[in-house]
Amino acid sequence: MTYQLAIQTACDILGSQVALAKALELTPALIHQWRSGTRPVPVQHCLAIERATEGAVSRRDLRPDDWHLIWPELSPIKEASHG
Repeated sequence: MTYQLAIQTACDILGSQVALAKALELTPALIHQWRSGTRPVPVQHCLAIERATEGAVSRRDLRPDDWHLIWPELSPIKEASHG
């Protein structure tokens, strides 16, 4: 999922671009920039979007190229081999 699709999904879940903007206390114009791909979703807003959508849109969806660097705790834990 691209981050643009993730933002569109968040808008759909909350009812509109305006509703997402209100939930995040941001302007609809900024949400539009994310939806159109003009600007990426800033890291500081990803958790709020994840929470507003009750996890339906995750931080991984919003930052597909670098989420593992920002939130390494979200990476699956690999068990140490017992040899």
